[in-house]
Amino acid sequence: MSNTPDLELDLDNLFQPAWAQGKTESNKFAKFTGNEGVKPERSFSGKPGERRAPRRDGGGGFGGGERRGGPPRGGSKFGGGDRKGGFRGGDRRDEPRERPEPPAPLPEFNVAFIPEERGVEQLSKQIKMTGRAYPLFQIAQLILDKAERYSVQLTAKKKADGTTEKLFVCALDETPWTSEEEVVAHVLKNHFATFYQAERTQTEPPKGVYTFVAQCGLSGAILGPPNYHDYQNQLRKLHAEKFSRMPFEMFKSRVKIVKDEAVVKKWVEEQSFKTDYNALNVPEPVKLPTLEEVEKHFRATHKDAIIKVVETVTIAGLPSRSLKCSGLQRLIRQEWEHQKFFPLPIATKLSQQFAHHGLQFFKVNKTVTHVSVARPTFLDIESNPVSDGIKRIVEFINATPKCTRKKLIEALAPTPKVAKSPVKEIPVAPAPAPVAEGASAPAPAPAKPAEPKAPEPTPEQTAVMVDLHWLIHQGAVLEFADGRMETAKKPAPKPVKQEKKSEAKPAEGEVATTTEVVTPAEIAVSTEAAPTPMAEVSSSAPASGDAPAA
Repeated sequence: MSNTPDLELDLDNLFQPAWAQGKTESNKFAKFTGNEGVKPERSFSGKPGERRAPRRDGGGGFGGGERRGGPPRGGSKFGGGDRKGGFRGGDRRDEPRERPEPPAPLPEFNVAFIPEERGVEQLSKQIKMTGRAYPLFQIAQLILDKAERYSVQLTAKKKADGTTEKLFVCALDETPWTSEEEVVAHVLKNHFATFYQAERTQTEPPKGVYTFVAQCGLSGAILGPPNYHDYQNQLRKLHAEKFSRMPFEMFKSRVKIVKDEAVVKKWVEEQSFKTDYNALNVPEPVKLPTLEEVEKHFRATHKDAIIKVVETVTIAGLPSRSLKCSGLQRLIRQEWEHQKFFPLPIATKLSQQFAHHGLQFFKVNKTVTHVSVARPTFLDIESNPVSDGIKRIVEFINATPKCTRKKLIEALAPTPKVAKSPVKEIPVAPAPAPVAEGASAPAPAPAKPAEPKAPEPTPEQTAVMVDLHWLIHQGAVLEFADGRMETAKKPAPKPVKQEKKSEAKPAEGEVATTTEVVTPAEIAVSTEAAPTPMAEVSSSAPASGDAPAA
């Protein structure tokens, strides 16, 4: 397993193909026998190899008559009749069906995904160290993949009349809500012990003999006998608290009558106690008889200090996926799915954060935006005085299609071949540890062969890597995420307005590519299509810069 936290991104690993990332999938066809989807033949008592003749006695196959296990064709299970006038046994198409209610409309708030600053700082260090150019929109998609890598910002929208939507926040746990009623219900359900304490005292049990009670078939709550004086209040209270979205008559039809003695006895015991609620954190003691009085007391005493009305709230990525306000959770989920397809807003915010760390941006073929340590800058090795090592690197990259760092090192500074010695090295076992008197000597551990070490670069290879590092950080050489390197091409001269010149067509077999320097402000209004896959990005190469190297 990788030791890299979810907040961090290893760009060198994430932008490699699947086979190079070390991700091996299990064999999906290990249990495949080749007979999946084939209906097995029915067994019958006969000689081996003998085929069963088709039945013609009305039991299926070619003949008529009754179907096995069903009514005759054209009739019903209970006798004669047809589809128009006969008895339609078991047909429920005419019965009314319960249609699910449409989902509530989404709240009107702006949703923004903001990359975590620590993760962006770590990405900026990787880009500066490697010097590679990475697709900005694909980095934005990688950030959206993990909730730990971003935070969610909710902002109230302005209405046509100039007012804004209200956004409520619970000060106890910083959870956002769309209405004051939701916050009050949330506090009394999850933080009840902070403000009130229940006190249960014994009272006289209900008088009379009860042989049955009404029980909710959905929640199992015992409502009491239908002729009890508090039955209607308990029925409507349960409907309002748990099943308010269901019509009352439909909820009422789910109530059943139970004659079980244990259930009746349980209800009698519940009615033999009275619950009062003592208010906490108040200057004078207050005892409230019902939950309705508790809610009124909370609104009058604690509401203004606990519930805050804000215009903007920021939530961490993980808590944003499990908000208790269902409307906001659905809104965030919808916006996340939209930006996962085309992450322009988060890419714009990401470009601003990258620019704060000193990174640059450019487009390849006016489509794919890349972030790099330097802008593409053409280096004229003919007119500018450069060293022989710089000149050799630029000429080799221009002459080698799909040049990589490995190809460059192997061509300009190959590793010298060393003759292998015919004598094999014998691994030396470690010295045995001292053994106390009377103790048995431990078994000797098997000697482990020494792990091969990576060869150190030669002075020639170090010189090539130093010159390549300088070229990349000057923008003269562009190294993309897939390892491909190309030089920044000379910018084309601007055409004269009076004369219309035909554009030069690329030679056969070449790919016309251009690079264009962009800023974070231009990325915000970008018309870039959905992020291009790496296979397409690798086929496009930068061609021009903005200014010659100094």
